[in-house]
Amino acid sequence: QLQAFGGGLAQLGGSLRLSCAASGRTISSLVMGWFRQAPGKEREFVASINRISGSAFYVDSVKGRFTISRDSNENSVYLQMNSLKSEDTAVYYCAASRRNSATMPVVDYWGQGTLVTVSS
Repeated sequence: QLQAFGGGLAQLGGSLRLSCAASGRTISSLVMGWFRQAPGKEREFVASINRISGSAFYVDSVKGRFTISRDSNENSVYLQMNSLKSEDTAVYYCAASRRNSATMPVVDYWGQGTLVTVSS
């Protein structure tokens, strides 16, 4: 099970931090990450982190603004979002995969979405 927290309203240029806690069978996942789905658009990959190596990967549109990290027990991941833009408005989903692929082409577990709204 994946539980996501931290969505809400942020101002343009502001920051938000999302959290995702893994439990149960999801703990066996190798890669955890975040996807997002904006209104009227398809769900897209945002960022991932390898739970063992800590290696992170980002979609180009968030590089330099978002940082994904994990905690010491590797059961939680975080997405620090800075310099938020209007196009970051979306429902963000935590995801986990048992496959060792940074772009997470196959997701084994999804968390519930958390809405991020960036307002001017």
